[in-house]
Amino acid sequence: MKRIVARYTKLKAIPVLKIAITSMFFSIRISHVIREIRQRKELREFMEIREEDVPEESHIYAFLSKFSLNGFVNMILRTLNAITKRRARNSKLIVDCTDVSVDVNWFRRRVKQKDLQGKDYKWGYSAKGKFIGMKLTLVLEYPSLKPLLFLLHPANRHEARIFREVMEELRRRRIIRREDTVIMDKGFYAYRNHLVGINEYRIVPLIFPRSNFDIERLDGLLSYPLSIFDSKNLKKEMKLFKSLKAKLMNLLQRWESFKSVRSVIEDVFKLAKSFSLRKLHRYTMRSVYKFAALNVLLIGIVVAFGFREKKVLQKLAEG
Repeated sequence: MKRIVARYTKLKAIPVLKIAITSMFFSIRISHVIREIRQRKELREFMEIREEDVPEESHIYAFLSKFSLNGFVNMILRTLNAITKRRARNSKLIVDCTDVSVDVNWFRRRVKQKDLQGKDYKWGYSAKGKFIGMKLTLVLEYPSLKPLLFLLHPANRHEARIFREVMEELRRRRIIRREDTVIMDKGFYAYRNHLVGINEYRIVPLIFPRSNFDIERLDGLLSYPLSIFDSKNLKKEMKLFKSLKAKLMNLLQRWESFKSVRSVIEDVFKLAKSFSLRKLHRYTMRSVYKFAALNVLLIGIVVAFGFREKKVLQKLAEG
């Protein structure tokens, strides 16, 4: 981790990150963590922070605010890769979104959509109802539950419309592989997303269907992309397309058997929210993004220690 941090900032940042993550894990104020570290020698030894290296609270907030967003996210993703195992060859990807609410008391004063013009936070809808904030998109490897990617969007962006953006980021970071099975819930449902997944990214997009889904219509829509005919190895590309289509059609006929697999990410989201990812006192996309990045890193650390089973995740979230 020291080598990774050194590429983006000074090594003095490590105590800052340790303190920030500790405050999130226990859902307590950073000032309280600093006070405890200064008063307890055994805690400093456990966290491997020298007494003279314990930063002031203002320094921590200043450090996090001044750090460039791209650099911070890249540092967190590299750290995740360093502390978790390499992705297994036959693993699947699970993609889902959750609400990230900001602390706006809209019960006391009615907040209209026009009141949020120019704000990074928006009105959105989740399984629990309306909220004001952003949406966090998380990509997990299954069954390891290793976080591979996270993205933040305005709350009013529908999941079906961010499908291509998520896929493009997975490809840009060289996370996604040909013939990967990507499991998504009904929020990402759209016929075009099945087409895009196979034709452009060469994956099997197992998107849970809605009640009006017609598998025969999808079968008719799935045809060779025009780009395939520019390939130097046309037969190989045609064989791959047929294989991806056959696998997708087969999985869609028994998609309900994958509900338990996809539901694991809901337990991860509950754990994330127990780590202070609820009613944030941050109101810009930049600041929320950095906080979410630390939250995802904390999830990766927990998973790396072996907390992967559904019941264990639930108990940890409730504790």
